[in-house]
Amino acid sequence: MSAGVWILLAIVIAVVLLWGVPRLFRRRRDRHRRDLIRRLERTRGSRVITLIHRQEGFGLFGLAFGRYIDIDDSEQLLRAIRLTPADMPIDLLLHTPGGLVLASDQIAHALKRHDGRITVIVPHYAMSGGTLVALAADEILMDPDAVLGPVDPQLGSLPRGSWPAASILKALEQDNPNRDDETLILGDVARKAIDQVRATVEELLEGRVDEAEAKRLAALLSEGRWTHDYPIRLEEARTLGLPVSDAVPDVVYELMTLYPRRSQRRPSVEFIPTPYRSAGRDE
Repeated sequence: MSAGVWILLAIVIAVVLLWGVPRLFRRRRDRHRRDLIRRLERTRGSRVITLIHRQEGFGLFGLAFGRYIDIDDSEQLLRAIRLTPADMPIDLLLHTPGGLVLASDQIAHALKRHDGRITVIVPHYAMSGGTLVALAADEILMDPDAVLGPVDPQLGSLPRGSWPAASILKALEQDNPNRDDETLILGDVARKAIDQVRATVEELLEGRVDEAEAKRLAALLSEGRWTHDYPIRLEEARTLGLPVSDAVPDVVYELMTLYPRRSQRRPSVEFIPTPYRSAGRDE
């Protein structure tokens, strides 16, 4: 064969190796994930939904950016809840550093309104907005080494960074006649943000604990007693009065291995996208 044919053949082989083979492996891994989700659903008689955020690689200069709970997540998760019969239990596998308060609030309230039993499974961590979502559950299954976190709001912007709302208010308590209007406005927003998150936590706990206990927990988690990354471990969560258990199903750990960090963007919310019928109903 001529040199041109050999070059063309080499290009075809390179394309297959660089594009086709990784795609094949991804399809196999995606199929394995679905099989494990099905197995967990059959075992627990529930709808299983995953909300998993890894540290995703980004192709430009090899930089890495974290995923977080956003509006796309809340839209997809609400769709999954709508496709679930009212009396069917929902198991939410949660692995996230947190995210937008609005999106977390939407997910949490949709779960709370669902008539079936809600179980949130935390194999590693569910911080900030993830904890807000977990507070909507009837039960939180945590690995003995897993952690939740405070839900105190953080304010700021991308170029300037973010600050805890509680710390902003603390700073404003100090006398300083040279403060500008922007700082005073930020303090007003900080107070409103804390009040809103505290009220949300109280709503999520309503009916699960008495009113006084709900107010105590809401204040503790939202008003900045700890740093935002403070780890609330299983025993402390139990001491706080949260409905936690360490009975994480073994299949959950196997499932987590199929969500590796990788550069390709994938949906972070995943479920079997078909309506389900309640047990005992005719097909």
